[in-house]
Amino acid sequence: MLERNLTSAADRADYLVDLSNIVRDPALGGAAPRSLRRLALVAEALVALTGDHRVSLYLVADRSLLAGHREFGDPQEVGRLRGWVAEGLVEEVGDADERILEIAGMTGTRVITGDHYDPYREEHPWLQGNTWQFLRPVLRHGPLPGPGRVTLVPLDMGHRSATEISRKLELSVLKKQGLLDSGRTPLSEVVRQSWKCPERRCSLYDTRSGGRILLPRMRRGVPTCELHGAPLLADGPRTGAAQLKAVVDGVCAARYTLDEGSTTFVGRSPGADGIALHALLPPERAGLVSRQHVSVSVRRGTVLVQDVSSYGTRLRRADRRGRPGLWAPLVPRAEQGFRPGDEVELAPGVVLVRSGRLFPAELSDTWRAAAGRTPAPAHASATTRLSGERLP
Repeated sequence: MLERNLTSAADRADYLVDLSNIVRDPALGGAAPRSLRRLALVAEALVALTGDHRVSLYLVADRSLLAGHREFGDPQEVGRLRGWVAEGLVEEVGDADERILEIAGMTGTRVITGDHYDPYREEHPWLQGNTWQFLRPVLRHGPLPGPGRVTLVPLDMGHRSATEISRKLELSVLKKQGLLDSGRTPLSEVVRQSWKCPERRCSLYDTRSGGRILLPRMRRGVPTCELHGAPLLADGPRTGAAQLKAVVDGVCAARYTLDEGSTTFVGRSPGADGIALHALLPPERAGLVSRQHVSVSVRRGTVLVQDVSSYGTRLRRADRRGRPGLWAPLVPRAEQGFRPGDEVELAPGVVLVRSGRLFPAELSDTWRAAAGRTPAPAHASATTRLSGERLP
């Protein structure tokens, strides 16, 4: 059932979905101009890609999607979509593209879309040269007649020339987003911070009750309540920073939350505060995993992994397109960075994978790398730079 893969909280989502773009894409099959069947095919493709039947999707749609309800071939889909909106399983906004890019830029969550977002390059310069964060659904037909199946391929966002993005506008937008040393609140602090609305009955940003909205909308550099339009109040540091998935023989067997400042041992039976895998593994496989096999630490927004096993551990890093590289042994007792897409193998077929969004510090690295790949405008000053402390 498709609903089991939908989440009402963007901070729990593995992927963002540009719902309007997917539903309206005739290349994904179906005769109707709009069809929810295309979303179902995308969800099936994500399950196949991740091996996780519970992979979670956060849907964002334009209000115009339901406004054109007559273009749906099946009237029941209209009722189903309206129900999702009422239940908070679809965030319905005036401009879905802007909201998707806002969430993706602040969190690093990967986006399912066929759109290159060209009109938004000035406000979101991180789109330039981005080859890792966007996946495009493609309908593949097999050798036999049939409806075909959808696969997901990396979408290269490409570069736009310096004349298309003026230095003045680029700098003003970066300052607005807090990405330059401009005196504005840096976006990294917004990501790390929990918020509350001064309206006492508003729970949209209450992380303790599983608030529906990931982060406040930035208006003139001020975190603002989406519903009441009031400046939000700081409510302590945001915890529950990232997820770790245990994958056994290509299938996600369990998920675990990693908190900022924590160190967690993972192994066959690591102790009361650790992540025990013995119940997930057949006996012959469990015997190849040490009692404490690896430690996973979160410090200042960076995830680190260390081999503490008796049998050895391997690490395989993903490239910028999300493609896995070659396995290499982890040096015992030496911490290594553990980024989304990287895989840590404890035993054959027993793998730990980072899931969910990037940490603020990791986004800083990504933005710095992207800035180095993006050609600067010809008239840019030599002192123009991105400040690492100001990045999300």
